[in-house]
Amino acid sequence: MSRQFDIIIVGAGASGLMAGIHAARAGAHVLILEHMDKAAKKILVTGNGKCNFTNEKQGIAYYHGKNPAFVLPALRQFGVSETLQFFEELGIYPKKKWDAYYYPASGQASSIAQSLLLECKRLNVRIACNIGIREIKQTAKGFSFHTKQGDFFSNCCIIATGGKAAKKTGSDGSGFLYIEKLGHKLTDIVPALVQLQGKQLFLKEIAGIRADGKVSIYIEKEKIAEDAGELQLTEFGISGIPTFQVSRYASFALSKGKHVFAMLDFLPELTVEETRDLMRKRFLCFAEGKNAAQALLGLFPDKLNAVLLKEAQIPIRKPAGECSPEDLARLAGKAKALRIDVTGTKGFDYAQVSAGGVDTSEVNPMTMESRLAPGLYFAGEVLDVDGMCGGYNLQWAWSSGYVAGKEAASCCTAGIHNERSLHDILERGE
Repeated sequence: MSRQFDIIIVGAGASGLMAGIHAARAGAHVLILEHMDKAAKKILVTGNGKCNFTNEKQGIAYYHGKNPAFVLPALRQFGVSETLQFFEELGIYPKKKWDAYYYPASGQASSIAQSLLLECKRLNVRIACNIGIREIKQTAKGFSFHTKQGDFFSNCCIIATGGKAAKKTGSDGSGFLYIEKLGHKLTDIVPALVQLQGKQLFLKEIAGIRADGKVSIYIEKEKIAEDAGELQLTEFGISGIPTFQVSRYASFALSKGKHVFAMLDFLPELTVEETRDLMRKRFLCFAEGKNAAQALLGLFPDKLNAVLLKEAQIPIRKPAGECSPEDLARLAGKAKALRIDVTGTKGFDYAQVSAGGVDTSEVNPMTMESRLAPGLYFAGEVLDVDGMCGGYNLQWAWSSGYVAGKEAASCCTAGIHNERSLHDILERGE
């Protein structure tokens, strides 16, 4: 294998492969260094193996970080329509679900991974796995990479190592060590799109329940975020997409030692007063001969009914008609706001992404190039950008990878570091 390249990309995940493809399409000689035994491992587990690879709804409301607007220039250059066209050209037939979510028609994340790898092969993008990077240095001619497989050199470098989520797939945070040594600052990094742990004992009693509802996150008594959908209740806490969507706020607060709690609303379509009216009807008008548990039958899952009654201090066998207005008010309150004191998250190993990363104030959003080190580019989750659940993090990978690859190739072509690319000079023996 050649040791000299126009561009070396660190990380063979979604953003790294996208960067490599578009750099090669622009004429650059590209090598991708991957520390795992094979490329695209994290892609294979996205969307529970089905790979929700983009979402029709876009905008800064769907992305987070210290500066969410950082994503806009990249999304304008390579957005949803460009993503769909790109993958269709690679053979992926997109299938839209829930009016906005796009999956490969095969229903297999491996289809996305294989299509990217086949395109890399067609373009002669080299991928070196089990590389074992020991050091990355910026030199007068570009960048040098000291690895267990020897030294490599390039004009430009794209770091696309991901964050800290899903260590088994390669996102173990190792890329951040190189980034700091290259002079860049990192924001706080915490698990995101992750389950939350709670301390309430009743969680064991409702483990396994799935119920529609809304979860609201409070930090020191102030409501910070909320989301609605199918809640999943577990013996350790809460899960499901709504929990994932608000988990980043809990993660950051917990990392700073702040008190965090969640309120679960199992009737988000009703006001508190409407919920009280509902309980009065079920217990006082339509519950002749029924006990308290039977009066709730059909409204919530049985195990949840039992917990709500217990938390409202109503014996489950108490005749429904004997429940006082105060009893029913407490029950309505628990149905609208069941408190879970959040003690932690399930951590990076269970998180879909990490929040935080390279400080975007030090990166040009139009090019993904470092403002501190010319020729150094970033793509994907390594940056302080995290998207909501629903294909947003992959869209960011495609968009930022496209921009970084295209711009790095342009840098080499223009000879920013040299009048000609390092590869061309060496090939000619000059």
